[in-house]
Amino acid sequence: MTVGFARRALALLLLAAAAVFAAQPATSAQEPRAPAVVTSRDLSAGHKLAAADVRVTQLPTSAIPAGALSSPKDAVGRVLSGAARSGEPVTDARLVGHAGSSTSAAPGTATVPIRLADPAVAALLQPGALVDVVTMAESAGESRTLASQATVVTVTADDNETRPDRAQLVLLQLPTATANRLAAVSLKQPVTVTLR
Repeated sequence: MTVGFARRALALLLLAAAAVFAAQPATSAQEPRAPAVVTSRDLSAGHKLAAADVRVTQLPTSAIPAGALSSPKDAVGRVLSGAARSGEPVTDARLVGHAGSSTSAAPGTATVPIRLADPAVAALLQPGALVDVVTMAESAGESRTLASQATVVTVTADDNETRPDRAQLVLLQLPTATANRLAAVSLKQPVTVTLR
Protein backbone atom coordinates (compact mmCIF):
# COMPACT_ATOMS: atom_id res chain seq x y z
CA MET A 1 0.00 0.00 0.00
CA THR A 2 1.46 3.36 -1.03
CA VAL A 3 1.40 6.50 1.11
CA GLY A 4 -0.80 8.22 -1.50
CA PHE A 5 -3.35 5.40 -1.39
CA ALA A 6 -3.44 5.53 2.43
CA ARG A 7 -4.03 9.28 2.36
CA ARG A 8 -6.87 8.93 -0.16
CA ALA A 9 -8.46 6.14 1.91
CA LEU A 10 -8.24 8.28 5.06
CA ALA A 11 -9.73 11.28 3.23
CA LEU A 12 -12.63 9.13 1.94
CA LEU A 13 -13.20 7.74 5.45
CA LEU A 14 -13.32 11.26 6.94
CA LEU A 15 -15.67 12.41 4.16
CA ALA A 16 -17.99 9.45 4.86
CA ALA A 17 -17.95 10.22 8.60
CA ALA A 18 -18.83 13.86 7.90
CA ALA A 19 -21.74 12.75 5.72
CA VAL A 20 -23.04 10.45 8.48
CA PHE A 21 -22.90 13.26 11.06
CA ALA A 22 -24.65 15.64 8.67
CA ALA A 23 -27.47 13.14 8.20
CA GLN A 24 -28.06 12.75 11.96
CA PRO A 25 -31.41 13.98 13.41
CA ALA A 26 -31.68 17.58 14.52
CA THR A 27 -29.70 18.51 17.61
CA SER A 28 -31.07 20.19 20.71
CA ALA A 29 -30.74 23.55 18.92
CA GLN A 30 -33.70 22.49 16.75
CA GLU A 31 -35.44 20.38 19.41
CA PRO A 32 -38.79 21.68 20.69
CA ARG A 33 -38.44 23.83 23.79
CA ALA A 34 -40.75 24.39 26.74
CA PRO A 35 -40.81 26.74 29.74
CA ALA A 36 -39.19 25.54 32.97
CA VAL A 37 -38.68 27.24 36.31
CA VAL A 38 -35.00 27.34 37.30
CA THR A 39 -33.19 28.82 40.27
CA SER A 40 -31.68 32.24 39.66
CA ARG A 41 -28.84 31.76 42.20
CA ASP A 42 -27.32 29.12 44.48
CA LEU A 43 -29.76 28.31 47.31
CA SER A 44 -29.37 26.34 50.51
CA ALA A 45 -31.54 23.53 51.83
CA GLY A 46 -34.54 24.82 53.77
CA HIS A 47 -34.68 28.09 51.83
CA LYS A 48 -38.21 29.43 51.31
CA LEU A 49 -38.40 30.49 47.67
CA ALA A 50 -39.17 34.11 46.83
CA ALA A 51 -39.93 35.55 43.39
CA ALA A 52 -36.30 36.70 43.02
CA ASP A 53 -35.00 33.16 43.61
CA VAL A 54 -36.52 31.69 40.44
CA ARG A 55 -36.95 32.55 36.78
CA VAL A 56 -38.50 30.91 33.73
CA THR A 57 -36.33 29.80 30.85
CA GLN A 58 -36.95 27.81 27.66
CA LEU A 59 -35.22 24.42 27.73
CA PRO A 60 -35.12 21.56 25.22
CA THR A 61 -37.93 19.19 26.17
CA SER A 62 -35.46 16.30 26.60
CA ALA A 63 -33.57 18.34 29.24
CA ILE A 64 -36.64 19.04 31.39
CA PRO A 65 -36.88 16.53 34.25
CA ALA A 66 -40.15 14.89 35.29
CA GLY A 67 -42.10 17.04 37.74
CA ALA A 68 -40.42 20.28 36.63
CA LEU A 69 -42.43 23.42 37.36
CA SER A 70 -43.36 25.71 34.48
CA SER A 71 -44.73 28.70 36.41
CA PRO A 72 -42.97 30.69 39.16
CA LYS A 73 -46.21 30.93 41.17
CA ASP A 74 -45.97 27.17 41.76
CA ALA A 75 -42.54 27.64 43.37
CA VAL A 76 -42.80 30.88 45.35
CA GLY A 77 -43.49 30.25 49.04
CA ARG A 78 -42.33 26.65 48.98
CA VAL A 79 -39.29 25.30 50.79
CA LEU A 80 -36.30 23.58 49.15
CA SER A 81 -35.67 20.10 50.53
CA GLY A 82 -32.03 20.30 49.45
CA ALA A 83 -29.46 22.76 48.16
CA ALA A 84 -29.86 23.92 44.55
CA ARG A 85 -27.36 25.41 42.12
CA SER A 86 -28.07 28.46 39.98
CA GLY A 87 -29.90 27.47 36.79
CA GLU A 88 -31.13 24.14 38.17
CA PRO A 89 -34.68 23.18 37.13
CA VAL A 90 -37.08 23.21 40.10
CA THR A 91 -39.10 20.00 40.41
CA ASP A 92 -41.92 19.02 42.72
CA ALA A 93 -39.63 16.46 44.36
CA ARG A 94 -37.23 19.22 45.49
CA LEU A 95 -39.94 21.16 47.33
CA VAL A 96 -41.69 20.69 50.65
CA GLY A 97 -45.29 21.82 51.18
CA HIS A 98 -47.70 23.44 48.76
CA ALA A 99 -47.43 26.84 47.12
CA GLY A 100 -48.24 29.68 49.48
CA SER A 101 -47.34 27.81 52.65
CA SER A 102 -44.34 25.82 53.78
CA THR A 103 -46.53 23.94 56.25
CA SER A 104 -49.22 22.68 53.88
CA ALA A 105 -49.25 18.93 53.47
CA ALA A 106 -49.79 16.69 50.47
CA PRO A 107 -53.16 14.93 50.14
CA GLY A 108 -53.58 12.22 52.79
CA THR A 109 -50.93 13.75 55.03
CA ALA A 110 -50.77 16.36 57.74
CA THR A 111 -48.04 18.54 59.18
CA VAL A 112 -47.54 18.18 62.92
CA PRO A 113 -45.38 20.47 65.12
CA ILE A 114 -43.41 18.80 67.90
CA ARG A 115 -40.84 19.94 70.44
CA LEU A 116 -37.94 17.55 70.91
CA ALA A 117 -36.81 16.40 74.36
CA ASP A 118 -33.26 17.52 73.50
CA PRO A 119 -33.48 20.92 71.76
CA ALA A 120 -29.96 20.52 70.33
CA VAL A 121 -31.22 17.75 68.04
CA ALA A 122 -33.30 20.30 66.11
CA ALA A 123 -30.09 21.94 64.89
CA LEU A 124 -29.19 18.68 63.10
CA LEU A 125 -32.38 18.62 61.03
CA GLN A 126 -32.79 19.96 57.50
CA PRO A 127 -36.01 20.26 55.46
CA GLY A 128 -36.57 17.11 53.44
CA ALA A 129 -34.73 14.84 55.90
CA LEU A 130 -36.43 11.59 56.88
CA VAL A 131 -36.67 10.80 60.59
CA ASP A 132 -38.29 8.33 62.93
CA VAL A 133 -40.03 9.74 66.02
CA VAL A 134 -39.50 7.81 69.25
CA THR A 135 -40.45 8.06 72.91
CA MET A 136 -40.10 5.93 76.03
CA ALA A 137 -42.62 3.12 76.33
CA GLU A 138 -44.83 2.79 79.40
CA SER A 139 -42.46 0.11 80.67
CA ALA A 140 -39.28 1.94 81.63
CA GLY A 141 -36.15 1.42 79.62
CA GLU A 142 -37.75 0.56 76.30
CA SER A 143 -38.26 2.86 73.33
CA ARG A 144 -41.41 3.03 71.26
CA THR A 145 -41.53 4.23 67.65
CA LEU A 146 -44.39 6.67 67.14
CA ALA A 147 -43.77 7.42 63.47
CA SER A 148 -41.44 6.14 60.75
CA GLN A 149 -40.06 8.03 57.78
CA ALA A 150 -41.52 11.40 58.72
CA THR A 151 -40.40 14.21 56.42
CA VAL A 152 -38.97 17.31 58.09
CA VAL A 153 -40.83 20.31 56.67
CA THR A 154 -38.97 22.98 58.59
CA VAL A 155 -37.48 23.87 61.95
CA THR A 156 -38.63 27.16 63.46
CA ALA A 157 -36.17 29.89 64.29
CA ASP A 158 -34.49 29.53 67.66
CA ASP A 159 -36.50 31.57 70.15
CA ASN A 160 -34.56 30.51 73.25
CA GLU A 161 -33.44 34.08 73.90
CA THR A 162 -37.01 35.25 74.43
CA ARG A 163 -38.45 31.93 75.66
CA PRO A 164 -35.63 29.91 77.22
CA ASP A 165 -38.17 27.38 78.53
CA ARG A 166 -39.37 26.54 75.01
CA ALA A 167 -37.49 24.43 72.48
CA GLN A 168 -37.71 25.00 68.73
CA LEU A 169 -40.67 23.51 66.91
CA VAL A 170 -39.94 20.83 64.34
CA LEU A 171 -42.65 20.46 61.68
CA LEU A 172 -43.03 16.94 60.33
CA GLN A 173 -45.17 15.70 57.45
CA LEU A 174 -46.84 12.33 58.01
CA PRO A 175 -49.93 10.35 57.05
CA THR A 176 -52.86 12.09 58.76
CA ALA A 177 -53.69 9.34 61.29
CA THR A 178 -50.04 9.03 62.36
CA ALA A 179 -49.69 12.83 62.62
CA ASN A 180 -52.77 13.03 64.86
CA ARG A 181 -51.50 10.26 67.14
CA LEU A 182 -48.04 11.87 67.32
CA ALA A 183 -49.54 15.26 68.20
CA ALA A 184 -51.50 13.73 71.08
CA VAL A 185 -48.58 11.73 72.48
CA SER A 186 -46.13 14.65 72.25
CA LEU A 187 -48.42 16.70 74.53
CA LYS A 188 -47.84 14.34 77.46
CA GLN A 189 -44.52 12.55 76.75
CA PRO A 190 -41.10 13.75 75.63
CA VAL A 191 -40.23 12.71 72.07
CA THR A 192 -37.08 12.73 69.97
CA VAL A 193 -36.08 11.70 66.47
CA THR A 194 -33.56 9.41 64.86
CA LEU A 195 -32.15 10.45 61.50
CA ARG A 196 -32.34 8.05 58.55
